[in-house]
Amino acid sequence: METTSAAKLQQYQKVADELTHLLADSYVLYLKTQNFHWNVTGPLFPSLHLMFESQYKELAEAVDEIAERIRALGSFAPASFSEFSKLSSIKEERKILSAEEMLKTLLKDHEALIGHMESMFKKAESANDQATMDLLIERIRAHEKTAWMLRSSIK
Repeated sequence: METTSAAKLQQYQKVADELTHLLADSYVLYLKTQNFHWNVTGPLFPSLHLMFESQYKELAEAVDEIAERIRALGSFAPASFSEFSKLSSIKEERKILSAEEMLKTLLKDHEALIGHMESMFKKAESANDQATMDLLIERIRAHEKTAWMLRSSIK
């Protein structure tokens, strides 16, 4: 990042703060999806087991990209379960759910993330932060595709 004004650094800090929440949400969703991968049961087990696996692997890559963007903006990325728990609007799942409940829960979470990222995009745009805008477009696209797959799997 080239030399920037104090106002620009302040804008980058606001974007980085938003990204820390996205990182926490993404990490909690990653863990929840992996939980469902391990614990899904029923006649749809083979297909849901594989679908959840591809989803949590995609989220693992996203977590790394988001954390690296936070660092590129000059901030430190949170990196503990307790920090993620405080920052995340996505709640972990402590109960064993039915396959149908798992699908509905993940769909709700992905849709919530899409909404959050759409509002984040405006802040990145105000900061003229093209790299974060690109990251958000990529993430929105991934979450929209996942939401479509989850929605299509619900009875």
